[in-house]
Amino acid sequence: MLSVLTRFTLLICLAFVAAYIALANWGPDIAIPAGLVVLAIPLVYSYINLARLRKYVIQDSVENMPLPSGFWEEVFFRLQRLVRNLKQEIRTVEKQHDRFIEAFQASPNGILMLDDQDQIEWCNSIAERFFGLNFKRDVLQRINFLIRRPEFIQYLAKRQFEDPLLLERMGSDANLSLMLQAFPFGQNRHLLLVQDVTDLQKADAMRRDFVANVSHEMRTPITVLMGFLETIHTLDLDKAQQDQYFEMMMSQAQRMKSLVEDLLTLANLEANTLPAPMQSVQIPTLMALLKNDAEALSQGRHALNFETSSPCDLMGEEREILSAFSNLVSNAIRYTPDVGAVTARWSVNAQGQGEFSVTDTGPGIASEHLSRLTERFYRVDRSRSRDTGGTGLGLAIVKHIANRHQAQLIIESMPGKGSTFTLRFPKDRVAC
Repeated sequence: MLSVLTRFTLLICLAFVAAYIALANWGPDIAIPAGLVVLAIPLVYSYINLARLRKYVIQDSVENMPLPSGFWEEVFFRLQRLVRNLKQEIRTVEKQHDRFIEAFQASPNGILMLDDQDQIEWCNSIAERFFGLNFKRDVLQRINFLIRRPEFIQYLAKRQFEDPLLLERMGSDANLSLMLQAFPFGQNRHLLLVQDVTDLQKADAMRRDFVANVSHEMRTPITVLMGFLETIHTLDLDKAQQDQYFEMMMSQAQRMKSLVEDLLTLANLEANTLPAPMQSVQIPTLMALLKNDAEALSQGRHALNFETSSPCDLMGEEREILSAFSNLVSNAIRYTPDVGAVTARWSVNAQGQGEFSVTDTGPGIASEHLSRLTERFYRVDRSRSRDTGGTGLGLAIVKHIANRHQAQLIIESMPGKGSTFTLRFPKDRVAC
């Protein structure tokens, strides 16, 4: 403050000195204008500096303005430093904001921010996809006007957000299951988190179906066994009848044993996700074992043909490969009527990939069933599968063994003309 008063006093003194000199030399008519000119010089200089400041303020580049001299230098220097600091703080806040937005956008969950009127303040792209929203279009729109599911509207109205809400048949294709929950924050605002639980719902449904199928498959032979046991216990049967009933009971017990063994095999395969080891599997020996088992299962009812068109062996787990090949052959025999033909062939194609194929002359499979054949307990003809001793797990086991060996299971079928099941192994698992 002292500096300002000193400068103002000096300016007044200079004005009086100029007026005095003009009065002494040119008279009073010049003295007063001379004093006013001295006072006007700093005012003109100040106006020029203010005009320059206005120009740089309009251009938003005050920090780049050249500094004037004198009293205005310190003022402009402090102003520039203040502007630089403010802009740096704004850039820091903007960077943090952008990082938060990027993090929210990278989240696999949908995120919506609602104000105290349940209007959309912000949402990420996942939430847009889940609910068919467009943020630029729907910002500040009430969320219950855009998501018009009765259970969701009721969920918002009750304001009881302790438990999540499950919405089924969501998304553009109505094939998503979404779990959402609102979390209060700020001044009566809410953060809506949405998780895609479609796979979890499918897995849970598969688990329930699996338990139901296992229970159903086990209940039939157990019921038969209990019926035969009660019959033998309550009736006085002769030796021939007892032997007949014991044979039927053994058949049902064998069926349960096969089911349990297949379940254990499938569980072991699902638990072991590592690639199969690179051990040499001799195809001629394997084909001989398959032929013996096939002849025992067919009992002369089918024309069986086993071909080996390549001397190359296969690299993998011999026990698993035998299980996969055997399942394909036994399925073909079970589903092919008597006097039909089943052909198993090992070959190496032009790309060096090993192929084991089983072709039958059975009834064939309609196209709508092909994609589901490897599901556990899925059967095209349930009654025939049970009659022939199938457990409904064979192709599921084949699929897992194929995955362990980086192989493809290819199914080709036409109703009335038979089917071909092919396991195609990559060339690095073929040893020639």
